[in-house]
Amino acid sequence: MIKIICVGKIKESFYREAIIEYQKRLSKYTKLEVIELPDITTSNIEENIKKEAIMIQKYIGPKDYVITLEIEGTQVSSEKFAQKIDSIYQTNSTITFIIGGSYGLSQNIKQMSNWSLSFSKMTFPHQLFRIVLLEQIYRAYKINHHESYHK
Repeated sequence: MIKIICVGKIKESFYREAIIEYQKRLSKYTKLEVIELPDITTSNIEENIKKEAIMIQKYIGPKDYVITLEIEGTQVSSEKFAQKIDSIYQTNSTITFIIGGSYGLSQNIKQMSNWSLSFSKMTFPHQLFRIVLLEQIYRAYKINHHESYHK
């Protein structure tokens, strides 16, 4: 099972449509749960991050393999990502991806992470990044099932 915990709502319909499409495609391979948490937007950034962490922690299971999405994380190719997903499933039944809010993730959440992953040193809009993550998860399943997929 894949679980994606993300801070922030999807506002634009074209993003929602893309997300729905990838959810549909992934349903052939795995159960997918997307947990959307609200942005905390007070003027105190540290307080925002703390409150978001409390919300995120509620959805992390004790046996989840946690992957945090962080600019400082490891960058890998799609093939290596697919191998990693495959190897995680040897010992864990749930892979939980965490996408933080606009100010990033708290140290508590980062410390819970089994793997810190970065897709780029660039910053992406939260809504777009969720689609990129879903696409790469879908690509990983296609690779692991030896099915063709456009490059």
